[in-house]
Amino acid sequence: MTLPPVLIARWSALARREQHAVLAALALVLGALLWWVALAPALSTLRTAPQQQRLLDTQLEQMQRLQQQAKALQAQPPLTLAESRRLLEASVKTLGPNAQLTVVGDRVTLTLKGASADAVAQWLTQARLTARVSPTEARLVRNAAGTWDGAMVLILSTR
Repeated sequence: MTLPPVLIARWSALARREQHAVLAALALVLGALLWWVALAPALSTLRTAPQQQRLLDTQLEQMQRLQQQAKALQAQPPLTLAESRRLLEASVKTLGPNAQLTVVGDRVTLTLKGASADAVAQWLTQARLTARVSPTEARLVRNAAGTWDGAMVLILSTR
């Protein structure tokens, strides 16, 4: 690479001490650029790697648990529609008197009034595992008391 004649003339006109100062400034700028572009990101990655590894390990364990749960569900014998409905009706009692089921064919509507979020989550998990229902729609509203009112539509499964 050749420098333009103007730069060569300007460089030659500088005193030896000024040339050294310009070279030192250039080295400083190149060093800072090397740090910001190459070294700092790599060191940051090295510092955060153990924390990210723990997070990924936790996620992997959770996914493996879900995989085992899915395999266990697939291995279960199929339920008839009547069995699934009976199990679902029995499970609704855990939500208390303010939960009501309406069944039409394989479609179930659960109406809730004043249900706690924890109770609904536990019930839904249990209903999915035992009665093998699949939620398809939820219209829930948090009321002034901090509990939930609304309806959920579920589909009874024969698998």
